[in-house]
This record gives sequence, structure tokens and C-alpha cells, in this order.
Amino acid sequence: MIVLGLTGSIGMGKSTTARLFAEAGAAVWDADAAVHALYERGGRAVAPVKALFPDAVVDGAVDRARLAQALGADAAAFARLEAVVHPLVAEHRLEELARAERDGTLLAVLDIPLLFEKGLEALTDAVVVVTADPEIQAARVLARPGMTRERLDALLARQLPDAEKRRRADFLIDTGQGIEPARRRVADIVALATDPLWTPPRRRLHPRAEPGQ
Repeated sequence: MIVLGLTGSIGMGKSTTARLFAEAGAAVWDADAAVHALYERGGRAVAPVKALFPDAVVDGAVDRARLAQALGADAAAFARLEAVVHPLVAEHRLEELARAERDGTLLAVLDIPLLFEKGLEALTDAVVVVTADPEIQAARVLARPGMTRERLDALLARQLPDAEKRRRADFLIDTGQGIEPARRRVADIVALATDPLWTPPRRRLHPRAEPGQ
């Protein structure tokens, strides 16, 4: 099974592109959705988060607004949270990849916003970066409820610049051209990645390994 990493800065159309990959038959694992599942009632992250931030858990689930308040701007608190949550997210990802492989899936896509920032490109056979012109990106994000230019700038400051992501990409998808060109580009990538004669540009680590281990 081939594993592609899918990433892109906010407003670039990554979620839509992930849906296009799913429609093309790929098994898509969404990092953000995995965290949401871990935070829900009965989720694996609820108990450890409650141990760290008791006020962040309400009715058996992690309340993300309360968690954000508990974290504040404390870098040490973020580090403690990540030390608890990241291994659980990795476990969820490995389980889903194993399930896809058992099902005979030819292509899996890891939808991870901070793929490069967290060094997770090492787990993939190739990386797809979703991009668009800065003007299109800003217009999309600023159209979201409650979004301001200041908030957008703060979000972008936490992410690797688009130009650097493009430089590191194995495949680019420009969503600024519209949905149909993006769909065709996804189809081309899927066809190539599932070709038995294709040589992936990256070599995945052992499926149970993480960067640095």
C-alpha cells in the first residue's frame, strides 16, 4: 500500500482535496478528525487530559474552549498536552493504516496540517502539497465567521511558509484553478501512485516507527 502525505496552509483547500482523494478510492486519515474522536466522550485522550487540566473535561468529553483557556499562552502546558495526545494520535493513525492494508487498499492519504512542521513526512512515500495564490487564500479564510486579518496572520506565523512547503513537495495541487482541475490532478496522482511500476520518491519508515525513534 502506498501512503501519501497531504498538507497545505490554512485556506489552501486541503480538506476539499482530501475529499477528492477519498472519492478517487483512497483511504483518507484526517489528523484533526482523529483528535476530535480522542476528545469525545469515551475517547482515549479524555482521562489523561483530565489528569492534566481537570476543568477542561465536561460531561466526560474534552471541552476544546475550556482546554484553550487552560493552556493560555503557556508553552510548557502545550508541551505537556502534546506529550499525552501525540502518542494517541499516532496510535490511531497506525490502526487506521493497518485496517486499510488488511482491506486491500492500494492508496492511503494522511491528511496532516503540520506534516512538515512535525517531521511526519518521513512516514510517507510521497507528499502532496495543496496551494493557491495568497490573495485566494486570504479571501477564503477571511470569509470564515469571526476571522480577522490579525488572526489569519497569527495562524500563518505558526505554519511553514507556503513557498517552503511547495519546495519540499513531491506533488502540487493548485486549488486556485477551481474544483475540476483539482479533481483531474488528484486523478493523475492516484493513477501514478497506484501503478505497480511507480517508484515512490520517499521510503517510509517501519509502519510502527515515528521520527526520532
